[in-house]
Amino acid sequence: MLKQERVIIENVSPQVQGGTNFIKRVIGETVTVYADVFPDGHDVIQAELCYKTDKAKKYDTIPMEHLGNDVYKASFPVTQQGFYQYKVRGWVDYGLNWQHGIEAKLADGQHVKSELLDGVKYLEYLIGQVTAKEKVALEEMSVHFQEDKHYETAVKEACSKELHKKLLAHPQRLFSNESATLKVYVDRKKANFSTWYEFFPRSSAPEPGAHGTFNDCEKLLPRVARMGFDVLYFPPIHPIGEVNRKGKNNTTDALEGDSGVPWGIGSKLGGHKSIHPELGTAADFKSLIKKAKDLDIEIAMDLAFQAAPDHPYVTEHPEWFRKRPDGTIQYAENPPKKYQDIVNFYFETSGYKALWKELLDVTMHWIKMGITIFRVDNPHTKPYYFWSWLIDEVKKKHPDVLFLAEAFSRPKVMQQLAKQGFSQSYTYFTWRVQKHELIEYMVELTQSEMKEYYRPNFWPNTPDINPYHLQGANEAMHLIRYALAATLCGNLGIYGPVFEYMVTDAMPGKEEYLDCEKYEVRHWDWSIENKITHLIGKINQVRKEHKAFQQTNNIRFCGVENDQLLAFYKWDDDKTDEFLVVINLDPHYAQRGQLQLPLDALGIHNGQALELRDVITNNGYIWHNEWNYIELHPALPFHLFHLKK
Repeated sequence: MLKQERVIIENVSPQVQGGTNFIKRVIGETVTVYADVFPDGHDVIQAELCYKTDKAKKYDTIPMEHLGNDVYKASFPVTQQGFYQYKVRGWVDYGLNWQHGIEAKLADGQHVKSELLDGVKYLEYLIGQVTAKEKVALEEMSVHFQEDKHYETAVKEACSKELHKKLLAHPQRLFSNESATLKVYVDRKKANFSTWYEFFPRSSAPEPGAHGTFNDCEKLLPRVARMGFDVLYFPPIHPIGEVNRKGKNNTTDALEGDSGVPWGIGSKLGGHKSIHPELGTAADFKSLIKKAKDLDIEIAMDLAFQAAPDHPYVTEHPEWFRKRPDGTIQYAENPPKKYQDIVNFYFETSGYKALWKELLDVTMHWIKMGITIFRVDNPHTKPYYFWSWLIDEVKKKHPDVLFLAEAFSRPKVMQQLAKQGFSQSYTYFTWRVQKHELIEYMVELTQSEMKEYYRPNFWPNTPDINPYHLQGANEAMHLIRYALAATLCGNLGIYGPVFEYMVTDAMPGKEEYLDCEKYEVRHWDWSIENKITHLIGKINQVRKEHKAFQQTNNIRFCGVENDQLLAFYKWDDDKTDEFLVVINLDPHYAQRGQLQLPLDALGIHNGQALELRDVITNNGYIWHNEWNYIELHPALPFHLFHLKK
C-alpha cells in the first residue's frame, strides 16, 4: 500500500504480546509510554500520546518529550475503571521545520526573504486556530513577512518564542503516522493492595466436635479486623460429594462422620449455587458478607470449576463430562496425586457453549449475593480463552470484581493466566527462601515485562502447601516470612490460624500438613493471641498507613555485606512516602553487616543527614554516611525504617 507518511514509530512500550493482551493499572496510577519516533532526513518532528476511555468518542492528546536518540516519552493518568486505549502519533512538523531553517540560515549570515514568504502559509493556518486577539497579531506578522520594508521586524518575529509556542500548540499533523492502538485495563485499588486471611468456615465453631457455621464466622470477624486483614477468603462453601469421599489425611476410604474435601463439590444437597446446609442459609451468608463489610473486610469465595461424582450436573448434563471406554468418568489426577472425589468438566464437549454459560451463571449468582472477590482454584486446568471470556463478561457489568489465580505451575502458564485478565496471581514466593532467590524473583516481577500485567500475591503458606522451611519452624521464621511477604509485595495472604499458631506438623517427606483441614473439621482456640498475631497486626497497620507498601514495583535492593541480611528501599509513585526495610533471614542467630544506602535513588549526598524511624519499635536514628552498621536479632528480625530527609 502506498503511504505518504514520513515518520517511523516503533518499540512502543508498555505493551504485552504486541498488543494482543492489555497492560494493567489501578485508579490513580499513570501509564508512562515510550516510543522510538524518527523521520527520514533531518526534518523536525513532533510526537504525541493519544489516549481515551473505551467509551469516549475522542482522544485526549499529550505532547511527547524527546529524550534523545529518537526516544519520546509521555504519561497519562487513569481515573476510571475499565479499558483505556492509547497510541502514539508522529509527523514531520513543517512549521517548526521552517522556523528552525530560518534560524540556522540567519546564524550563517544568509538573507531569508524567500523563506519569510514561504512562512506565510503557516501563519495562515495559525490564524484559523487561535483566538481573535491572537489573530490580529498574526495577520500583522503576515504583512511583515511579505513587505521588504519590514524585513528586520519580520526576521525577529519569525524567530520569536511566541511564534514557536503557537506552532507547537497548533500543529498541522500533515501526513501523520500512528502506532497500533494498545489497551490498559484499570481496576480498583484493591487489585494492587490487599491483605488476605484464609480459614475454613467449618472449623469456626467455639466448641470441640461441632461443625462451624456462618454465624460462628461472624463472631471471628473482629479478630480478623484486629489483625489488619481486609479480605477474608473461604474455601468452597458448597455441599460436599459423598461418592468417593476422602477421609482424614487423604485416605481413600472415608469413615462415618468424615466431612470430606470442600473442593469435591456437589451432592444430592445441591451444587455450585448451593450452600452446605451445616454452614447455614443464604440469608446467613448475606449477613456475614454485610457484617464483614462493616469492618472493611471483603469476603472472597473460592471458584472451583470441578465436580464430585454425585454432583447434579453429572446426571443432568452428562455431556459436560468425558467418559472412559467402560462408561465411567475419569476422576481428576495430577500424577502422582489422585483426586478420586473429583471429576473434571470436559471443556472440549460439543456442548461447551452451555457449559460456559452455566459457569458464568454460577459466578454471577454469587456476585448477586454480594461477593466481589474470587480466588479461582486451578485455573490452569481450564482453557485460557474461557477465562478471558468469563472475566470480560463479568467486568462488563461488575468492574469491581477481582479474580485471584491459584496456579502453582510453570512460569509461562501462570503468566498467560495473568495476560488473560486475572486481577492477581499466586507466585513462587512460597519457595523463595535464600537472599539471592528473593532478589532474583523480585527483579523478574518488577523489572521485566511482567510488571505491566502480573500482579503478584505472596502467600507464605496455603492449605495445600506446608513448605519445608516452615515445618518445625520457630517463631522467628514465621515472623521473617510474614515480614517478607508484607513488605515486598502489595498483595499478601496467609492460611490461618495454622500460620500464626505455628501448626507445622507435616506428612513425612511431603510439603503437606499432617491432619490437614482439607480432610477434616478442626477445632481451634480462636481466643489465643501471641507475639505473631500482635506483630502481624502492627505490620498490617503500617501497610494501611503507608503508600510505599501498597504497591510492588517501586523497589530497589541495597548492598549488605551479609548473605543473611536482605535490605531494600521502597517508595510510592510520588516519593512522598519512603522506607528502608532490613530483614534478618536467619531464624536462629543475630546477623550483622554494613548496609549501603542508594544515595542516587534517595537524592542525597554522602554526609547529608538521613533520619530513620522504625515504625514497629518507634526508635529513631540518624545516618550520615553511605555505609551504615546493621544488627538484627531473631526476637525481632526486621526493621521498617520510615525515611525523613
